[in-house]
Amino acid sequence: MSKFRNDKVMPRYFAIALILTLTGFAIIGKAMYIMTAKKQYWTEVASRLKRDSVSVKPGRGNILSCDGQLMASSIPEYKVFVDFQAGTNDTTGIHRRDSIWAEKIDSICDGLNKIFPKKSAAEFKAHLLEGKHKVQKNGTIGARHWAVWPKRIDYNTFCEVRQLPIFREGIYKGGFHWEEYNARRKPFTTLATRTIGDMFGAKDSAKNGLELAFDKELRGTNGLMHRRKVLNKYMDIPVLNPIDGADIVTTIDVGMQDLAEQALIDELKDPQVHGEMGVAILMEVKTGDVKAIVNMQRAADGEYYEMVNNAISYRCEPGSVFKVASFLVALDDGVVDTSFTIPTGCGVMEMHGRTMKDHNWRKSGYGTINVARALEVSSNIGVSYVIDKFYGSNPTKYVQGLYRVGIHEDLKLPILGYHPPYIRMPDTKTTDRAKYWSKTTLPWMSIGYETQIAPINTVAFYNAIANDGKMMQPRFVKQLMKNGEVIKEYEPVVLKECIAKPQAIKTMQTILEHVVSQGLGKKAGSRSFKVAGKTGTAQVADQHGSYHSGITRYWLSFCGYFPADNPRYTCIVCIKKSGLPASGGGMSGVVFHRIAEGVMAKNLKLSVEDARDEYSSFTPDVKSGNADAASYVMSSLGVKGQNPGQEITARGVVPSLIGMGARDAVYQLESRGIKARVRGRGKVKSQSIYSGTAVRQGMVCELILE
Repeated sequence: MSKFRNDKVMPRYFAIALILTLTGFAIIGKAMYIMTAKKQYWTEVASRLKRDSVSVKPGRGNILSCDGQLMASSIPEYKVFVDFQAGTNDTTGIHRRDSIWAEKIDSICDGLNKIFPKKSAAEFKAHLLEGKHKVQKNGTIGARHWAVWPKRIDYNTFCEVRQLPIFREGIYKGGFHWEEYNARRKPFTTLATRTIGDMFGAKDSAKNGLELAFDKELRGTNGLMHRRKVLNKYMDIPVLNPIDGADIVTTIDVGMQDLAEQALIDELKDPQVHGEMGVAILMEVKTGDVKAIVNMQRAADGEYYEMVNNAISYRCEPGSVFKVASFLVALDDGVVDTSFTIPTGCGVMEMHGRTMKDHNWRKSGYGTINVARALEVSSNIGVSYVIDKFYGSNPTKYVQGLYRVGIHEDLKLPILGYHPPYIRMPDTKTTDRAKYWSKTTLPWMSIGYETQIAPINTVAFYNAIANDGKMMQPRFVKQLMKNGEVIKEYEPVVLKECIAKPQAIKTMQTILEHVVSQGLGKKAGSRSFKVAGKTGTAQVADQHGSYHSGITRYWLSFCGYFPADNPRYTCIVCIKKSGLPASGGGMSGVVFHRIAEGVMAKNLKLSVEDARDEYSSFTPDVKSGNADAASYVMSSLGVKGQNPGQEITARGVVPSLIGMGARDAVYQLESRGIKARVRGRGKVKSQSIYSGTAVRQGMVCELILE
């Protein structure tokens, strides 16, 4: 017999079914009510709900000097605004804060005047009232986005403005709001500014220099955030965190850069020089690291600024510094040696219908000289005679030799604006006059004309001579770093293992030493160490390409290396000026001398023991915590009074640890049974237990170091 009792179960079933049915009808009814009677309300709510995917910019990496000093960094800047409709009653249109504004506006304006003294409090008041009473297009009164100050401000200034009355109440109550920008700043201002590079304002877009060359590494990777606006408030939901850019460590040495810049500017400003433009490059011989690169140009106000990176982009006829390449080709080919004699005569010689002159032709020239002496005195006739004699019938061989020794090498620099050298091959069939090869092309090319070479190529060539023939690519960046760790190394790059035969390189090194010791480059030399190099003076065209515009322009240069017996640095100095006097050795050579002397003095390290003699009196090293040394110094100076170590040596009290290093401070505490906790680095700035406090068991003293 079944236990199912129909009379009890069925009523329960019908009751549950009825409840579910009524609930269903209620849900449908509510939905119909929302879709009809409440449609307008929910449509307005939906219109005020926005969902956007917002790209989040990462922090741009820093640019550092070779020793870790900051050369370019991103810092936040702000433009500040006020919304005068904040706190408005939507139904009545009455501003709730009118009375508060009337009461506080004077104190706000006084505060703004203290922060921005260029504008008076009365001017600030007039400006704010103008925004407060401005009529909007929809008829409401009060600007929604009124600028408090027209320019960007830094973070500290922003914090000061934010603390003013009303402004401190936030966006929705006080109406104070802001726009944040990433600003690029250079702590050393103009030092190597064209090489470091610039940014396009708030666009975070690189403009030139290393900023542009390594933009991808510096920029990092954007993040993603969902931003929802519900009524008048935003909700930010992070989806993908941004990855900050890496820091790049350059090869530039701030001290050497400053030294080279000051030496060059001082010479450019000399009344006898009054230069239009100046370039200086300092390179490390073994690695090719560019330690300093200066690009100075005279502006309309008469001062000198870095405007264009002429060191890598200004191609011109290099002048006599090119003679070294010509003779190196001849020495490498074995057509001459240093004993080969040249009849320069009285300093004037006709070559294929044109007159070639030496700089001293008015003093009867140099007569018969050898190859080495021709470079020492920078004889135009001496160089052009040799090249024309041995390569006149086959100029292609000479130009191929120039390519071989590296003066024509494309350095493949990462910095935008670099122009490789232009040294043309012989071509007598072209209709382009600039490319036509005549009989006079070879002798004039051999002394630095009819070619186009930037200073960076010249210094790289001389650096190869200093480096026993190995040509290095100029290196501007050594490392990429992230969070203090090296993530990529940029190793030195060898462009040519040997630009010429070893004997030819050794011979040229000796000749370049003699150019400075007994030739025209004496002003570039030093009494403390040997210098090798070559002077250069060339007439250059004006901005219209003319050499005969009434004012003669000169390109003065000196390129060399030091110390000559163990080369460490190669340097080139170029100056562009108008009119006489004009001397590569006497003007550019002087700048080279100052740079070389300064760099070697900076690297000179002498032991204090070298200065000791029988009359020397040395005082011991005294620092906080060394009671015996302090007592000795005080007594030696005749200072009487309390023993300076008395407090420290008292074992029952906490000593004064201010100014001590961490090691000494911790020793003083632990020797008294006090546990030490150290925060920071450097010297002790403060201690949590005052000096003189009696020592108790279990004491813990926190030390703040800075």
